Amino acid sequence: MSTAKFSDDFKRDAVHQIVERGYPVAEVSKRLGVSSHSLYAWKKRFAKSGSRDGSIDEQAAEVRRLKLELARVTEERDILKKATAYFARDAK
Repeated sequence: MSTAKFSDDFKRDAVHQIVERGYPVAEVSKRLGVSSHSLYAWKKRFAKSGSRDGSIDEQAAEVRRLKLELARVTEERDILKKATAYFARDAK
């Protein structure tokens, strides 16, 4: 059995995919070629210690803000589509 050495940056990025992006451990494990046991150990080690420069927290806040903005814009677009269909029907 081979014991590969991974850098701390690689481990943090793998944990980031699980914790922040919400990918399942099995998927990340298969994609990166790392055992799920290792990923859980890395998650336990790095998820508590926080981010490199606090940038993960800032990114998570930005993602939340962008998701809210996307929901608002999507709702506005849907309203405009309905209005366009309504007025196009009346114009005939």
